[in-house]
Amino acid sequence: MPHFAYKGRNARGELVTGVLEDSDSGAVADQLIHTGIAPIDIAPAAAPSTARHDNWFGRLFAQRISLDDRLLFSRQMYTLLKSGVPIMRALAGLQEAAKSVAMAKVMQDLRASLDSGRDLNSSMRRHPEVFSQFFVSMVRVGEMSGSLEEIFLRLFNHLEFEKDMKERVQQAVRYPVFVLAAMGIALVIINLFVIPAFAKLFAGFKSELPLITQLLIQFSDFMVQSWPALLAFGIACVIGARAYTRTSGGRYNWDKLKLRLPLAGTIIEKVTLARFARSFAISLKSGMSMVQTLAVLAQVVDNAYIAQRIDQMRDGVERGESVLRTARATGVFTPIVLQMIAVGEEAGELDDLMREVADMYQREIDYELKGLSANIEPIMITFLGVLVLILALGVFLPIWDLGRAALGPKAG
Repeated sequence: MPHFAYKGRNARGELVTGVLEDSDSGAVADQLIHTGIAPIDIAPAAAPSTARHDNWFGRLFAQRISLDDRLLFSRQMYTLLKSGVPIMRALAGLQEAAKSVAMAKVMQDLRASLDSGRDLNSSMRRHPEVFSQFFVSMVRVGEMSGSLEEIFLRLFNHLEFEKDMKERVQQAVRYPVFVLAAMGIALVIINLFVIPAFAKLFAGFKSELPLITQLLIQFSDFMVQSWPALLAFGIACVIGARAYTRTSGGRYNWDKLKLRLPLAGTIIEKVTLARFARSFAISLKSGMSMVQTLAVLAQVVDNAYIAQRIDQMRDGVERGESVLRTARATGVFTPIVLQMIAVGEEAGELDDLMREVADMYQREIDYELKGLSANIEPIMITFLGVLVLILALGVFLPIWDLGRAALGPKAG
C-alpha cells in the first residue's frame, strides 16, 4: 500500500505530523478523523526505512503467518471478547501466547496502533498479508455495530471452511501429482542413463535398428547433449509464467483457463463459488450493505475471472437492479442457485439461502473430489502402459531381431 505524510491538529489544537499507510488519501483522512485528528495536509510520501527493509530483505526471510495462525487468532479473540476482556489486554495476552514470532509482532503492532488512537480495522489494514480485505471489512462492521465478538466467531467459521476446502483439494490431487512427478523423474533417468547404455550395446550389432529404437536413441542423445539448455528453458518458462500471471491480464486469462481445465476445472469453479456464497452469507448476516459486500467479495474469491463477474453484479446493484438479475447476467450460476437467490431476495432471507447455496456447493465438491482419483487413475494407467510399451519395444526389438538372426542359420 502507498504511504502518505500528514499534518493535522489534535483535540487540544496541537500540530501533529506522521506517515500512514492506506489505499488513498481519503482513507488516510478517515483514519485521522476517527482518531480525533483534523487533517490539514495529506501528501504521498516514501515508505519509512523500516518498511522498505521489510519489503525487500526482511520479507525474503520473514516467517510467514499461516491460515492456522489466523484461525487461532479469530477463535481466541472471540473467546476473550465474549468473556469481557478488554481488547488491549486480549491482544497483549495473544502476543505473549503466540507460537509464531511473526504473529507476535503483528499483535504488538496492533496494540501500538490502537494505543495511538486508531480503531482495530484501521490497524489491521496495515497488515494486508495477514488480514484480507474481507477480514478487515468484517471487523469494521463489528466495531460499528458493537458485535465484534460475534464477528470474530463468524470469521473463525469462515476460515475453518477455507481450511477444510484447501485440505480436501490438496488431498485429492496429492496422489496424481506424486505419480506424474515420479513418471517425469523416471523418464529423465531413462533418457540420460539407461538408453545411452543400451545404445552402446546396439552399436556393436552392426545392423539396422528398428525405427522406434532409432527414435528413442535420437531423443536420448538430444537430452544428453542439450540438458543444460532444456533445464534453463524450463526455469525460464516457470519464471515467465509466474511473471505473466502476476499481471492483471495474465491473471485474468489464467484464472479463466483454470475453470475450463478437464476434470479439475469444475472443482475449481465450485470451490470458488462456494467461497463466494459462504462469504456472501456471512457479510449480509453481519449487516454489511449489498454494494459493500459485493465489492469486498470480488477480492475474496481469489479468481480474477469470477471477481470480474462479481464486479458486474455490484455495478448492476448500484444501478438499482435486483441481485437475481445481476447474478443471471454473470453466467456462472446454475439455474438451481439462481432460483434460490430469487426466493431469498423475495423473502428477505438472502443470507440464509446463500449459506444453503454454499452447503450445496460443498456437497457437490465432496462428490467431485471423490470421483477425481477414479477419473484420473485410468488415464494415468493408460499413459504409463503406452510409455512402458514404447520403451519395451525400443529396447527389446533389436535384441529379438539379433536372436532371430543368430538362430536363422541353424534353423536352415
